[in-house]
Amino acid sequence: MLLEKSNLRQLDPSLTGVATAPHAPVVVPEYLEKTYWWAYTHPNAVRVFERQWLVNLILWGNFSRLRDLALQDMGEVIHGQVLQVACVYGNLTEHIVRRLDPQARLSVIDVAPVQIKNLHKKLNDKSQVSILQQDASRMAFANASQDTTLVFFLLHEMPLAVRRKTISEALRVTKPGGKIIFVDYHKPVSSSPFRYIMVPILTTLEPYAMDLWNNDITAWLPAAVSFSQIDKQTYFGGLYQKLVITR
Repeated sequence: MLLEKSNLRQLDPSLTGVATAPHAPVVVPEYLEKTYWWAYTHPNAVRVFERQWLVNLILWGNFSRLRDLALQDMGEVIHGQVLQVACVYGNLTEHIVRRLDPQARLSVIDVAPVQIKNLHKKLNDKSQVSILQQDASRMAFANASQDTTLVFFLLHEMPLAVRRKTISEALRVTKPGGKIIFVDYHKPVSSSPFRYIMVPILTTLEPYAMDLWNNDITAWLPAAVSFSQIDKQTYFGGLYQKLVITR
C-alpha cells in the first residue's frame, strides 16, 4: 500500500474478515500526534529509531529476548490468520514472516502512515503479508477472524480509554481457541534498580506507561469477555511482562 499523506484505509479483499463497506477515514489520533510525534508520526522518527541496536538499547538489551518470547507462543511454524497490532521498530515482523506456514497470512495494522511506509520498506517478502492503515481501537476485521493476535509494546502508549478499546478489539477479532499475546512494561520488583531508574524516563517520555505499573492488563478486559486460559510471566526483574490469553 502506498501511503503518502492520505488518511484513507486501504482494504485488502484477500483478508478474511476485513470490512468491505465504506468506513470513515482513519485519522492519526490527537494524543499520538501530541505525545509521540517525536517517536512515531514524524518522518524523522523513523530515520532515528529504525535501528536494531537502538531498539535493543531502549529495552535495556531485551528486545530480542522479548521478541522471541512472543514468537514462542506463536509457534515454530505459525498457522492461520495472524494479526500484528501496530508496526514495531526492529525486526519483529521479519521474524514472524519467516515462521509463517505457506498457507498462513499475516496482517499488520498501524494508524500512522509513516509507520506503514516504513514497514513496506523493511519487508523484502510481502507475499503473505497485508499492511493496512487501521486504528487499533476500532479495527475493520470481522469477529473471530484471527487465529493469533500480537500486541507488542503498544498498550503503554495509549490513554486508558483507547487502551480498553484496543484490548476489547483484540479479543473480539480472535477466534475461540486462538491466542492474544501482549508484551509490554510491568512494575519491577522492589529490589530492581529499574524500579527507580525507569520512573523519570517513563513519566517524561511515556506518560501513559505508568498505568502498566499500577494495574494488571486483566483489569482492562471487557466484563463480558470469555476465555479458557490466562498466562502471565514477567522478565528482567519484573520490568517487562508477557500476558497470553487463550480464547
